[in-house]
Amino acid sequence: MLLVDSRGSKEAPEHVNVQPVCLIRNESAFMTLRRKFLTNAIGLLSRAVFATLRLRLEDHSGFTVDPPSFPVIIAFWHNRILAVILAFLRKYPACRRGIFALASPSQDGEILAAVMAAFCIGAVRGSSSRRGSQALLGLTTKLQQGFDIAVTPDGPRGPRYHLHPGLLFLASTTGARILPIHVNFSCAITLRSWDKFRIPLPFSRVEVVIAPYEILAKDIRRSTLEVERARIETLLKNEAD
Repeated sequence: MLLVDSRGSKEAPEHVNVQPVCLIRNESAFMTLRRKFLTNAIGLLSRAVFATLRLRLEDHSGFTVDPPSFPVIIAFWHNRILAVILAFLRKYPACRRGIFALASPSQDGEILAAVMAAFCIGAVRGSSSRRGSQALLGLTTKLQQGFDIAVTPDGPRGPRYHLHPGLLFLASTTGARILPIHVNFSCAITLRSWDKFRIPLPFSRVEVVIAPYEILAKDIRRSTLEVERARIETLLKNEAD
């Protein structure tokens, strides 16, 4: 196990082509300006907070010390997205090829993709609730290319802390290992959204716990799907508030 207490500001690796491509057709000039303004504002604010956070990392997998040769599926709850971007990426190994995550082809998805690009995270455009097979194919392709994938198994609309089976199908069909991430804060703002999205306050302490790898059987059977779904859900819930 690795324990780290650091104020370092290591950037995410830049091995990914993360230039966002707008998928909104016939977007008005006003909406384009609005999207760019929000993206820049969120990016600047996030980086300002990023620089002040006090990070404590517990790595039970060895991912940050002895990075594996295989790609992984990084799994965490939807309300921890910002915290993972701000904290976990600080210790993301520079030797890794990079991370891709799912972003919907909507206005909100455009903003999310641009914010992710600011932190060198690539976007696979699609939705797990609409055209789910297309999204799964895009993520599978990135894993096969050697990239890590970030997944929020209770997204995009919840219920909060309910693990949808998409994560299991992705891990089972590709053979990729799941890397569960737990994040907690000493001080944070909780929004009134379905997931009670949490935003760490400046100078707060952020604890990131990387659990051991989870390996699922290849092409998991339906008879064991619910058992595995409940097990991984409980594992992720153990450190959630």
